[in-house]
Amino acid sequence: MSVRAVRVLRLGAVPYAEALRVQERCVAAARAARGAAGPGAALVAARRGGHITFHGPGQLLAFPVLDLRQRRLPLRAYVAGLEALVLRLCRRLGLRSARALPPPFTGVWMGDSKLCAIGVHCGNHITSHGLALNCCTDLSWFEHIVPCGLEGKGVTSLSHELGQHVAVSHVLEPFLDSFQEVFECTLVSSEEPGD
Repeated sequence: MSVRAVRVLRLGAVPYAEALRVQERCVAAARAARGAAGPGAALVAARRGGHITFHGPGQLLAFPVLDLRQRRLPLRAYVAGLEALVLRLCRRLGLRSARALPPPFTGVWMGDSKLCAIGVHCGNHITSHGLALNCCTDLSWFEHIVPCGLEGKGVTSLSHELGQHVAVSHVLEPFLDSFQEVFECTLVSSEEPGD
């Protein structure tokens, strides 16, 4: 299998609505490249799988914009790939008991607590949205919602599970390495969505 390049935009800490706008530009650029037509705590409607969730400081948000048809990757296999890359990262960090569960419990779990939420949208074979990995997230935000619509389940973070502060910056490079390994690609830094 040939290795494909995937551009990476590092936005840093930005409001979710801004990240969503950048993501929409990336999706439009991906559709245009293929020749397809493309169209604090804030409540933002998003076209992705799953129910309500929280995105905020201390989370690593990754929104891959990939053409699944070009990669010959079915949607369910793509979601499983996202789970696999987070599991690979967890193993690197020493969390051997992290696991993926069958739907509707998509994501990565530590016991009955979700460590990483996954919610994707796929339109015209192009993905958007993706995953939210709780690194050093203030977990009290989740007390105000039913995360992902799953009653009776908890939410956890890498910091909580490892018993030490784990910043997003600490896991970013191993996360990107895991992405390259699971999706058999090379990551290239980019400045703009259409680069």
